[in-house]
Amino acid sequence: MSEKFSLHPRLAADTFLVDDWPLCRVLLMNDSRFPWLILVPRQDGLRDFDEIAESDKPSFLTEIDRASRALRTETSAEKMNVAALGNMVPQLHVHVVARFVTDTAWPAPVWGVGEAVPYTTDQAEALILALREAAKQ
Repeated sequence: MSEKFSLHPRLAADTFLVDDWPLCRVLLMNDSRFPWLILVPRQDGLRDFDEIAESDKPSFLTEIDRASRALRTETSAEKMNVAALGNMVPQLHVHVVARFVTDTAWPAPVWGVGEAVPYTTDQAEALILALREAAKQ
């Protein structure tokens, strides 16, 4: 991966590091209302899907699937939302959000709904460890 990779400051401020996979940095969004991973390809200058090299696209999809499975395993989510908007943060990143019919945003998107409820340090650490383990499977 790029030695020059840098994470957008907004993503760095709003997330916890989960892991670095072969292509992406995996982050946990700091909002306990919605279990939510963000995958960021560790290549500078990417803004949109079509800018990912053809040779990296299979890995990108595999890592999105891996994040979805790990999140579903740990949360028993009823629905997985996967999206890449990039309107607020121009760096290419993919949201993988575990959804439930009982969550505060259902059935609408999670963006802009209420105020984030940050994880406690213990909550974040426990979920990160569980997600790392689930992602190994």
